[in-house]
Amino acid sequence: MRLKVPALPPDETVQLRTVEAGLSRNSGDLSDKGRFRPPGRRRKAARFAALSRLRAATGQWAARVAPHVRRLRPRYPRPGRTGWRRWMPSWRQWLGGVLTFLGLTTVALGVAYAATDIPENLNSYATQQDNVYFWSDGTPMARTGWVRRQDMPLKDIPEDVRWAVLAAENASFYSDPGISLSGLGRAVWRTFGEGDTQGGSTITQQYVKNVYLNQDRSVGRKFTEAMLALKLDNRMSKDDILEGYLNTSWFGRGTYGMQRAAQAYYGKDVGELDAGEAAVLASLLKGAALYDPALSKANHTRAVERWSWILDRMVDIGRLSPAERAKYKTFPEPLKQARGYDTGKQSDYLVELAAQYAKKAAHLTDQQFDLGGYQIYTTFDRKRETALTDAVTEARAKARKKDAATAKAAHYGAASVAADGRILAVYGGPDHREQGYNESNATTVPAGSAFLPFVYASALHHGVHRTRDDGPTEVTPETLYDGDDGVPVMTPEGPYWDRSGKRVAARNDGRKDYGRISLHQALALSVNTPFMQLGMDTGLDKVRRTAEAAGLLSSSFGPQVPALSLGSATPSAIRMASGYATFAAAGTHVEPYSVARITRNGSKVKLAKPVSRRAVPAKVAEQVQSALRSAHRLAHPAGAAATSRVAGKTGTTQDDTAAWYVGTASAVSTAVVAYRIDLTKSLEPLPLKGIAGTPADSVPYDIWSGALGLD
Repeated sequence: MRLKVPALPPDETVQLRTVEAGLSRNSGDLSDKGRFRPPGRRRKAARFAALSRLRAATGQWAARVAPHVRRLRPRYPRPGRTGWRRWMPSWRQWLGGVLTFLGLTTVALGVAYAATDIPENLNSYATQQDNVYFWSDGTPMARTGWVRRQDMPLKDIPEDVRWAVLAAENASFYSDPGISLSGLGRAVWRTFGEGDTQGGSTITQQYVKNVYLNQDRSVGRKFTEAMLALKLDNRMSKDDILEGYLNTSWFGRGTYGMQRAAQAYYGKDVGELDAGEAAVLASLLKGAALYDPALSKANHTRAVERWSWILDRMVDIGRLSPAERAKYKTFPEPLKQARGYDTGKQSDYLVELAAQYAKKAAHLTDQQFDLGGYQIYTTFDRKRETALTDAVTEARAKARKKDAATAKAAHYGAASVAADGRILAVYGGPDHREQGYNESNATTVPAGSAFLPFVYASALHHGVHRTRDDGPTEVTPETLYDGDDGVPVMTPEGPYWDRSGKRVAARNDGRKDYGRISLHQALALSVNTPFMQLGMDTGLDKVRRTAEAAGLLSSSFGPQVPALSLGSATPSAIRMASGYATFAAAGTHVEPYSVARITRNGSKVKLAKPVSRRAVPAKVAEQVQSALRSAHRLAHPAGAAATSRVAGKTGTTQDDTAAWYVGTASAVSTAVVAYRIDLTKSLEPLPLKGIAGTPADSVPYDIWSGALGLD
């Protein structure tokens, strides 16, 4: 017979716990299964009990929430509803879905914000600017670079200009968080609905797009733009963001930034704009193709309407008083087209010289310089440059008319250098785009007899040596030398023999004999033979050092042989003008330079300027100048009275490959050289064949005097 015990429900349990008499709490207890549990396991049991209590509490919370959750779970068709309502979620389900969506969106945005890094590298168009070159009088001369943009500090942009832009684009700029939620919504709607992302961007977002992103129109780009704008708004001041925006925005006519826009549309700097002109430029930010009034009548109508609206908007936001608004009744018409300061035919050579000097003197790498933003204030004098170019152009025309075949290979280099080293004008060639080198800076042909003043100056300075062992003997302008043609060149040991075994002799132009002649008169008449011997007596090494100290480059010198004294060196026109300028400056020399100062975006760039140094004593320089004044008077007696302070001389070569005229007037030295080279065949100089005239009717002198207004 069995005893039946009723079965217990599955959710009920019976637990029997017994404790033996005499066992303390510290001595142990029994486990749930009746086994004895030592004291060391009580902590584990405590943790187990705590976990059990947590599970029990969680279960209670879950039990309370479960009914509500079950009510949110869709049950379709819904009981107790009829018709279409049977298939619609309840308000609780809608609320749960919205809250879940907002929560997930907030988390996603937080993660996206934290993961978004502001790029270190800006877009090339955001940082690249053009370099602007100015004449010595401060007027623009040329610009270089792919992008027309010049940064301007915000402090140099008038408040009316700033607020015209803010009124047009983002009046709440200084109070918003950097993004516009309504604008983002419109952008997303238009992207899906109409295929673009127009409308609603704040200035911060537009700045982000300008400098960090591309111009693609997509939701992804818009989202990235918003994240960057939020982060940028937290890291940068509003003024810095506005400054960046005004300097990187597109205004049409090939311009980026407010400064270049002001120049392109009104021919003035941004600091000179008034509120009316600023409103016109601000309207262009909505689309230059639609609001540039010069493009079409429709554009003009749109521009006038938006101009008026922007001014009214400035009144609405308290940035323009009604009285001030009343002043702007007439639309300020922009220029029909932007003033072009692009490099042209001759200015290419000026820009080339200035750029080379700027990089060297300011210690700029090519990469830094090409990034742009520099304002290069050159030493070039616009009037002198025009006069020099016109004089060479006239000489070219005459040469082509006289002998077109010979003139085809003719080249003319010219330069004017002030006594303080400033390069005032150069003629580099007919067109830099066709001829890739600067004739004023080319070291192509020998100086010829134009080199004689350096030999004369060296002898006056150092004296001469008649024998190897004797000390130097002083030389004066009245010292006599043999001026006959064909006089052999002598050394202390006897005649000088060249490497081919021939005795070297000097030759005069026209093989003319002058007999015993003073050095002053020999220089005035350009007699070669005394100076070839004078160079040997002085020491060819000293002659070369004097010429280099006066301004000629060491690279232009060849072998140290007697022909050096007759101008075997091949200096450029710039260097010859610089050398003669040293004599006009009482013997002090300043290296020729083409840039007076440089700024970048309004800030001064440190520029190493050349310093003056003593090349020859002042007395020697005056003695050379005196002989050169005599040379000019003797060669051109008709103008001697009017040009008594003019000094200069011709330069010819024995092989008739070059003709020079170098002289100074009003502390400015100008050198002109004419030569022939057929660049299609070789770089070897060709005979002039009369293209440079005669000593009595010198083409280089005509160019020289024409450039100085002395003809």
